[in-house]
Amino acid sequence: MRLFIHRTISATGTRLLIGALMLVVLVSASAGVSRAAQLIPSLGFTQSTDPNAGDGKFSGGLALRVPLLPFLSAEGGISYREQSFSDNDLKVRMWPVTASLWLHPGSMLYAGGGLGWYRTTFDYRSTLPFTDTTTDKVGVHLGGGLTVPMGSSLGLDLNGRYVFMQKENSLQFPTEFNPDFWTTSLGLAINF
Repeated sequence: MRLFIHRTISATGTRLLIGALMLVVLVSASAGVSRAAQLIPSLGFTQSTDPNAGDGKFSGGLALRVPLLPFLSAEGGISYREQSFSDNDLKVRMWPVTASLWLHPGSMLYAGGGLGWYRTTFDYRSTLPFTDTTTDKVGVHLGGGLTVPMGSSLGLDLNGRYVFMQKENSLQFPTEFNPDFWTTSLGLAINF
């Protein structure tokens, strides 16, 4: 008899726990959906960590950030950046398309990371014996930022990230801190 009661309480307790967890997830999801999505046009600055790279360059981008939960948002973005190497013998043009997940430990701060598809064109000086090429690579980024509200529908968004390009398009998360480049951007977060 005692074993039967214990199993009944355990089964009932488990059902209650699962029900409570489902309720928490639903409430959290509905609270996250009620927050506004943001369209973020931005200007950025990118610098390669390669010692032969030239000065950093400005870039432009556009992102869409959507809340999933009160503490989590997803972001998709596209930008354009250009970098020169070896006294302009090589110009590298990159069109990153990225997907990120951001954790929000506070109301304005966020941190996280994601993946990107980096379409890159290598444009060599015409006097060099190299052919221009275009490649597609995968990269992993880690970073964070700060969103400062400027009213109910606008805010400033400061974002920074380190990018680790993947070898042979095999996805491996960095085991040591050795990024290929870093980028920072300042954007106008438009809530809708």
